Amino acid sequence: MMDPIVLSLAILWAVVIALGICVLALSRQIGILYERVAPMGALMMDSGPKVGELAPPVDVTTWEGRSLTVGGNSAKSTLLFFVSPTCPVCKKLLPIMRSVLGRENRWLNIVLASDGDRTEHVDFHAKQQLADFPYVLSQPLGMTYKISKLPYCVLLDAKGFVRAKGLVNSREQIESLLTAYESGVASVQEHLDRRLLGDVTPEKV
Repeated sequence: MMDPIVLSLAILWAVVIALGICVLALSRQIGILYERVAPMGALMMDSGPKVGELAPPVDVTTWEGRSLTVGGNSAKSTLLFFVSPTCPVCKKLLPIMRSVLGRENRWLNIVLASDGDRTEHVDFHAKQQLADFPYVLSQPLGMTYKISKLPYCVLLDAKGFVRAKGLVNSREQIESLLTAYESGVASVQEHLDRRLLGDVTPEKV
């Protein structure tokens, strides 16, 4: 007759092996789901200059009083981040914008844009420590890109063409704009569609 301790150990090992098989099977299924489920990119709204179009240059003045032209030829690409002092999501995304700028400043400038009276922005500019970014108050700039919801981003290349844009609420959605630009597509969804068709060639335009 088998010793009870030996029998218990045999049962325990059988359970451990069965659990290991289950974990491997679940891991495989998670991997399959990850490939099938597309990441949610920035929501592109069909208004303002379209992706691929040349954006009209807009002359603005920064918080410090310097003249700046948004659009047209420039040394780097420009990410316009439209914000408001009353937008809590905008405040949440500002540290992420700092991180993006620190990582991508070799080829990218980030401009924060809003409108309204300057007095409405004094506390916001000071508390959020926005001196690291060009900060502009310009109603014409918002009207040019038909901004109706915030926070919203528009990515312009060094020649002034719109390369990506969309409503952003998270780091993933901000990164999706950069991914779309680097892949030479209008959006992450287009990139995934091309990838499924096997004809995407990732390269920065």
